[in-house]
Amino acid sequence: MTRFINDDFLLYNDISKKLYHEYAKDKPILDYHCHINPKEIAENKRYDSITQLWLGGDHYKWRAMRSNGVDEEYITGSADPREKFRMWAYTMEYLVGNPLFHWTQLELARYFDIYEILTRDNCDYIYDKINEMLKDDRFTCRNIIINSNVAGLCTTDDPMDTLEYHKEIAGSDFKVKVLPAFRPDKLIYIERDPYIGYVNNISKEYDEEIAELGMLLEFLEARIEYFHENGCRLSDHSLEPPVYHIYTYKEVAEIFKKKMNGKYLSDDEICKYKTFMMDYLGRQYAKRGWAMQIHIGVKRNLNTNMFGKLGPDTGYDGIDDRIYMPGLVGLLDSLDKDEMLPRTIIYCLNPRDNDMIASIAGAFQKGPVAGKIQFGSAWWFNDTKDGMEKQMTALCGTGLLSRFIGMLTDSRSFLSYTRHEYFRRILCQLLGELAKSGQAPSDIKMLSRMAEDISYENARTYFKGCF
Repeated sequence: MTRFINDDFLLYNDISKKLYHEYAKDKPILDYHCHINPKEIAENKRYDSITQLWLGGDHYKWRAMRSNGVDEEYITGSADPREKFRMWAYTMEYLVGNPLFHWTQLELARYFDIYEILTRDNCDYIYDKINEMLKDDRFTCRNIIINSNVAGLCTTDDPMDTLEYHKEIAGSDFKVKVLPAFRPDKLIYIERDPYIGYVNNISKEYDEEIAELGMLLEFLEARIEYFHENGCRLSDHSLEPPVYHIYTYKEVAEIFKKKMNGKYLSDDEICKYKTFMMDYLGRQYAKRGWAMQIHIGVKRNLNTNMFGKLGPDTGYDGIDDRIYMPGLVGLLDSLDKDEMLPRTIIYCLNPRDNDMIASIAGAFQKGPVAGKIQFGSAWWFNDTKDGMEKQMTALCGTGLLSRFIGMLTDSRSFLSYTRHEYFRRILCQLLGELAKSGQAPSDIKMLSRMAEDISYENARTYFKGCF
């Protein structure tokens, strides 16, 4: 009987198989957006169990387990690691059709040479086998990265981060580039409760009260420069949603003072402040040749009860349906009018918006950068076979799929690099199907260049050789 995870998994015609096996499969990985902890890389962490490595912070798996009726004690609680793993194996039996089923089996096959389907019946055997393997040096944090053929990766880092672990990694003999990415969301969302505390923490850290907007901007510019000196070439923003409102500097300065004095801000004032900050930051990035990532379309912390118990990023977010086209275009246009629009990657969570995002990207393209404005890879709830196909099909229809910079993990797990394999298989199947159906020429030279470029070469070029 053919293994479920086999050489031709998700590849259904000869052209697709040739493209994947001969051109895409062995290209290095540039994981330019993820949420892994650089401390674990610096310390070359070892993992006590597959439960720790797999389930420790994976809210994708947590959501699935909850949907399967698993008690929270076995998800984020204090249950025994073996029992947690058993509950994940139990959930796997109900996951057919979900990408987690594919990802789990790919990780078992690629890292542990296990091709059996994980179930309740074999979970103890698999648990013990993997835990024994984790004692081997192949499964230290750094060796997992190396053996996954990763050439470079970007973490996601707060402006106040010392970047001490990035420095430690850069000064070591580790050959994979691990670069920071600048994520200043806490200074964008002025309406949120933590804002004042965050600004006050900046004041304490630098022993100077941030009493004026200008002082905050001085802090930001200094931190951007510090990140730049330490290899950063990307920023990242979660805009929920993007807004654009005409402002003056004087108005925004007064809005900042009002907030720091604990006064109420109107919706217009909040929008003016956010517009100003994104406009300011975009110009800083453009001056330094950075790329700006924008994530759009998430509604976070839907479950008030569980947010109170577990906090953010624990599996209680959803797809938003707000209209944000004017705000996004306003931001891009404001920067572009002054020739200060950085290379920009836009990710949308609502597949309803695929064609809109692809069309907006096309309106702001400008040489000499090919694909300067990117419609980013299928993100989060779209990170499925169907979601990837829809994102790439939308890009085919209104842009240049050939210039797409491809996949990223957006993950907290060091075993998630198989998602690049998953994406490459889906990409090659899409290209092969276009040729087979007569929608593209059966020209292996042309199609193989696309497969190689989208898998690796485009990202390497887009990020200006920083990897």
